[in-house]
Amino acid sequence: MATKPPLNQTITSCPPSGIRRFFDIAKQMSDVIALGVGEPDYVTPERIRQAGIRSLNDGITGYTSNSGLLELRAAICDTLENQFGVHYSPVEECLISVGVSEALDLALRVLVNPGDEIIIPEPCYVSYVPNVQFVSGTPVLIPTRASDGFRIDPQVVEAAVTSRTKAILIASPANPTGATQSREDLQAIVDIAVKHNLYILSDEIYQRLTFDTEMICMGALEGAKERTVVLNGFSRSYAMTGWRVGYVCAPPEIITLMTRVHQYTMLCAPTMAQYAALEGLLHCERDVEMMVADYKERRELFVTGLQNMGLECSMPNGAFYAFPSIESTGLDCETFAERLLMEEHVAVVPGIPFGRTGDGHIRCCYATARPKLKEALIRMERFVEKVRRERSIPE
Repeated sequence: MATKPPLNQTITSCPPSGIRRFFDIAKQMSDVIALGVGEPDYVTPERIRQAGIRSLNDGITGYTSNSGLLELRAAICDTLENQFGVHYSPVEECLISVGVSEALDLALRVLVNPGDEIIIPEPCYVSYVPNVQFVSGTPVLIPTRASDGFRIDPQVVEAAVTSRTKAILIASPANPTGATQSREDLQAIVDIAVKHNLYILSDEIYQRLTFDTEMICMGALEGAKERTVVLNGFSRSYAMTGWRVGYVCAPPEIITLMTRVHQYTMLCAPTMAQYAALEGLLHCERDVEMMVADYKERRELFVTGLQNMGLECSMPNGAFYAFPSIESTGLDCETFAERLLMEEHVAVVPGIPFGRTGDGHIRCCYATARPKLKEALIRMERFVEKVRRERSIPE
């Protein structure tokens, strides 16, 4: 039999998601407390669900505009202006995407030419590096560390800039750390982008899940709007992960080209999901506030529990993740996660898939019910004590 032609080398060399591996193992086991996949445990609020159902019952099942429902784009732009004082045109500067994942892919396809460099602070979400590589860009990873709250140091950012740098990719609050960046540091990064004529990609999917610091829209900072691509959506704050609705606000020339790719690939976000998102944005603020308050309480319960068992973990300022260090156990993060799953049936994600500075950490998603969080802490403490006893036994 003749040898088949080779497949795409970039994609074949990309490893599978380090998050999904442990999720798939956990799905085959019973009595597992899943702290792995970052997904709200809330059901989508009733009003949002009913809006989606209503669109189906009314027979509104065709395509929307490629750019998305104008009413939804207008509501998004009104919200950004009311909250942050930044004006976007719903016609020229806003696109509805199939989640933030598609939005990031579209933005990178439009911004990146082969060999362009994208500066990415790590630990970072697992898709950032592969998405840059898929468009023949070069990820340039800069470290952030637990010792200073995973702060993105503007001086480190500027030191990474070269003649090939095209953009800086930032998330605040961040996955996996839950870290938020100060207004001063973000403004300093904007100033760097202006100085070196760079774009900024701002992943703001966890923006509403900000607890102890101010919510910031990167595009609203001085000098940012004309070079910033704001990525956001409804999956986290409105508990709409499966509805797959995101959005982009960016300069018109970028939105035009992102829409062009979107036309040829995805056509439009699901129609009923867009109507549901519109309902959420217009009428479900109290639901969002309730969920955010509950996540904050769960954060304090869970992170305090980690600290009490001797795992170093700073209190995250946003998202719904804790990123404790497990170095005191003497185990590497992958061994820790695998043994914890097999021996105590608690699923977490090792830190290494999120970047080199994620090594020695695990990511725990605390977006689950309090009784399960309490039981997970009991099991984790039992496991940590067992591992420490093993280390104390002479060989």
